[in-house]
Amino acid sequence: MKTDIVLAGVGGQGILSIASILGEAALREDLYLKQAETHGMSQRGGAVVSHVRISDDAVASDLIPAGSADIILSVEPMEALRYLPFLKADGYIVTNTTPFKNIPNYPNEEDIMAELKKQPRCIAIDADTIASEIGNRRASNMVMLGAATPFIHIAPEKIEAGIHRVFGKKGEDIVNLNLEAFRAGREFALANK
Repeated sequence: MKTDIVLAGVGGQGILSIASILGEAALREDLYLKQAETHGMSQRGGAVVSHVRISDDAVASDLIPAGSADIILSVEPMEALRYLPFLKADGYIVTNTTPFKNIPNYPNEEDIMAELKKQPRCIAIDADTIASEIGNRRASNMVMLGAATPFIHIAPEKIEAGIHRVFGKKGEDIVNLNLEAFRAGREFALANK
């Protein structure tokens, strides 16, 4: 088993929290893990990408080669499009449909989504609306993580345990909010894959 995941988004959208939770879950499954990340400047809406490689065998490199990612998990649609060259032919795109317009010449949203939906395996989810309905729009990253879990070879309970570990210091209410967001995203993906 090997799952290579490109996590993409904009600073402040919770990419590094997703990476941390996946890392916790992989360790709980006794799997090998490699991770590399590049940060933009979150206060300026800079791009953030993290490569997460999970395997039951040793992983040599922390970077995912072009054309070999199993999943592009993007919390912002233009960032999903940016990393499309990393996706392998039978890989999945799991993207938020809500744009983060951090540049004045942000491309047309419909054009971005049309290009992403040309891919044979694309889960497009309005994570911001789902998270807002749950009670906090900032939990949209957990909606996105939940939506990607049907394609990640780690038991959902292990990922939920990672959510407990990463958010536990913030209190039970925050943990429960994030778990609810995670489960809503997972439910959406299972119904739409």
